[in-house]
Amino acid sequence: MSDPEREQQGLSDTARDADTTANEDEEEAASPFDHPAFLPVLLWGLAVWFGYDGWINQDPDMLEHVAFNRWGFGILVVLGIYFTIQSIREVRARDDKGPSA
Repeated sequence: MSDPEREQQGLSDTARDADTTANEDEEEAASPFDHPAFLPVLLWGLAVWFGYDGWINQDPDMLEHVAFNRWGFGILVVLGIYFTIQSIREVRARDDKGPSA
């Protein structure tokens, strides 16, 4: 006959090994959304769009939305500057830490 405690310990070892493997896979699989420059690039792209719509595009049907686009442009530029600085700091801190083993 088998020992129930031994079987339970064997199951927990298997579960622990699966968790360890899952954690290693998560560390190795990086997503483009995890890169520090993702948000700044997105914000600058939106700022360009809002700036184009607010100052360059003079479509008569869209003139009622000019104020929204100009305010959006200003807000996105400020956020873009802030998150670009944060991104640069994060990349420099990661580079100073050195390669992880």
